[in-house]
Amino acid sequence: MAVDSDARALDDIRDCLAEGKLDVTTAPSGAEALRVLEFSKVDLVVLDLQIPDVDGLSLLQYIREHFKDIEVIMTAEFPTVPDAVLAIKRGAENLLVKPLQPDELRSTVNRLIGKLSHRRALVFECTPPETYGLIGISDGICNVIERIERAAAINANVLIHGESGTGKELVARAIHYGGDRAAARFVPVNCTAIPDTLIESELFGHVKGAFTGAKDSRAGFFQIADGGTIFLDEIGDASLNLQGKLLRVLQNKEIHIVGSSHVRKVDTRIIAATHKDLLAMVDKNLFREDLYYRLDVVDIYVPPLRERPADILPLVNHFLNQYAKEMGIEPPIFTDRAIENLKNHSWPGNVRELENLAQRLLVNADSDTLDVADLPKTMRQGVRPRAEGLQTLSALEAEHILRVLESTGGNKTRAAAILGIDRKTLREKLKRIVEIHQPG
Repeated sequence: MAVDSDARALDDIRDCLAEGKLDVTTAPSGAEALRVLEFSKVDLVVLDLQIPDVDGLSLLQYIREHFKDIEVIMTAEFPTVPDAVLAIKRGAENLLVKPLQPDELRSTVNRLIGKLSHRRALVFECTPPETYGLIGISDGICNVIERIERAAAINANVLIHGESGTGKELVARAIHYGGDRAAARFVPVNCTAIPDTLIESELFGHVKGAFTGAKDSRAGFFQIADGGTIFLDEIGDASLNLQGKLLRVLQNKEIHIVGSSHVRKVDTRIIAATHKDLLAMVDKNLFREDLYYRLDVVDIYVPPLRERPADILPLVNHFLNQYAKEMGIEPPIFTDRAIENLKNHSWPGNVRELENLAQRLLVNADSDTLDVADLPKTMRQGVRPRAEGLQTLSALEAEHILRVLESTGGNKTRAAAILGIDRKTLREKLKRIVEIHQPG
């Protein structure tokens, strides 16, 4: 759009840019420019400094505040140095002196159109490899996909390790549905959630009357997954009692149904996952060594998002489009500055945090562009500047805990899982943080 009170100047701009097959809308006043901006899609504005009904710099500021993805070129017949400086400070890409030189105008406009096209391509036209539901182009994710293909081709047990939120269950599902067990059941089991009193009943099932409250016979997880795959999530949180029960199944391929004297053979593949260092737990007698080596036949490491920054844009593109489709809207695009901040964020919650962010941004978006100001506070500065001197360990811990808590939207259970501590420990640490930061 060209905005100028001089009709001849508008004609010259339209004729100059028509050679590049650009659709040029003209506005002879600020009021008309505002109307066009409100009801039309505009990529770039050529705005004269002197328009009769509104100050050009004020209109520039309005555009920058309300239409963050629109590029602006200012024009002026006799611009002063302060005018030029103020125009650039308020967000103009350039200030051209009138009468406009056609080559200079075309060159400036083409450069900015190219910049816009590149920015949009980063978000909307990025078509990264998506294998088994895993999205990414980094060496880390490509290595995971290669390991999945190897694991899917055999029936050996698999141990997946990586931080919370990296997509370990997605990897497990990919192995199951990529192999010859795909027609059978995939049964996920959260080891943390099984109380010791119900371990045998939950895993192996029970018959009617086996214990108080057993009004009907019930199949256990291993029976349900017979012929398929059982996914033992967070195996590092399994009690030693549960570990012993699992070891017997791995050794004998049979289960004892609670309340029955019969032994039942099962053909169930086991895929386990953990965010903990199991070998360190073995050294501390917190995890059975014999169980560890039976599980760790095929080992797959899922790297955290901070180790594969090349996957951030493909992932956020995927989630934005997914949720936008569900909401029946067009997904917004990120400015270059916002993209840089996303790349610089440490992502303590990994892909789960990124998905949560994409959904939040989409729900709260009030324009078709997302800038740094739209990001959570922890992401607005990108790489955090170092404070003078070194911080204490407690200060670094407090900063990390608060960052993780914000990434989960204040959900303490999820934050504790990401941090590798229980809720009680998290509450105690938060209490100390509050006490330290209280005035006086």
